[in-house]
Amino acid sequence: MNQLTPYAAFFMRLAVGGVFLIHGLSKFHRGIPAVAGFFGSVGIPFPSVGAFVVIVVETIGAACVIVGLFTRPWALCMMFEMAVAMIIQLHGGHNIELEGLLFAGALTLVALGDGPLSIAIRFKRPPA
Repeated sequence: MNQLTPYAAFFMRLAVGGVFLIHGLSKFHRGIPAVAGFFGSVGIPFPSVGAFVVIVVETIGAACVIVGLFTRPWALCMMFEMAVAMIIQLHGGHNIELEGLLFAGALTLVALGDGPLSIAIRFKRPPA
């Protein structure tokens, strides 16, 4: 470990959470019916439910990740979402650079957790 190690989770949270939030706000503004229509067109089952879940993960989840609150569970949701996105992109013959990078970033956040520069640190009890 070096002096910058405590900041690793912070910068990864900003990067991954920021990208997810931008995409989530775009989906939120388009609305569930529009997102569900796209999901249905690429063969995702239960597209309305999927659209709702993706919008929640990409907005509420991303905001939580950015501030460092419940980072691991939200990052796990993001990993699952990106795994599905990669399968769909590959099936359609598209590249998966962004999805792969976001998957790796979310995996890193699952490993690192909130980090010391987070809101969650204020709620954690010191070891007894």
